[in-house]
Amino acid sequence: MSGRLHGKTALVTGSTSNIGQAIAEVFAAEGAHVVVSGRNTERGAAVVDGIRAAGGRADFVAAELDGSPRASGDLAERATAALGGRIDVLVNNAGVYPAPGTADTTEETFDRVYGVNVKAPFFLTATVAPAMAAAGGGTIINLGSWITRLAVPLGALYSSTKGAMETLTRAWSAEFGPQGVRVNAISPGVVLPPSPEGSDPHPGEAMMHGTPAGTVGTPAAIAHAALWLASDEASFVHGTVVDVDGGRTGVAVIRPGH
Repeated sequence: MSGRLHGKTALVTGSTSNIGQAIAEVFAAEGAHVVVSGRNTERGAAVVDGIRAAGGRADFVAAELDGSPRASGDLAERATAALGGRIDVLVNNAGVYPAPGTADTTEETFDRVYGVNVKAPFFLTATVAPAMAAAGGGTIINLGSWITRLAVPLGALYSSTKGAMETLTRAWSAEFGPQGVRVNAISPGVVLPPSPEGSDPHPGEAMMHGTPAGTVGTPAAIAHAALWLASDEASFVHGTVVDVDGGRTGVAVIRPGH
């Protein structure tokens, strides 16, 4: 690794597994002091232990991001303290994905998904972005999804929350960019941890048929995109949604004879 985030601090929400964990690990490997955050203390401790064993700096801050300003503000305060007084990079990754049909979606489910996926990062950003601006700048990275633009039969609720995050990315860029805070987003495709050798194909792999990649992505692919957005290499990148989806939303591959 090249130390692209040397001396930086980062808060990654939902980082006790999958994409969030990969982002936290890559950030730490590149020199950042990272706060791993999530609901599960045991998994969070395991991620932190792994980062420290590899020579990185990390701390775990438990958080139940239910969408309330109180919960988001409390996480911002405790993460800032753990990181020595400032957050240079915020990754709004935490999310939930129940996918009932529209007619089967209860108000309770609707409120919970919007609370975790939209309200929580909204109020977390509302706290962190002004502090970043006051400290001289920072970077915010939101997580969108490929199904905001290429719809699937189920998942209207989830995809609408990710569409909201992509819109907020542009709005926050306009609001906070002039104050030195860069805001961008990543739109992952179908992403799965590597499968054990000999295991059956995951159902999600079928969604990547007809794409240039031809298969699912890994959390590491998203993490390296987040690293680029967090680094000075992306200093001229503002209000952009970076598709890391194997070409799913932009390209159709037609096989000869089909």
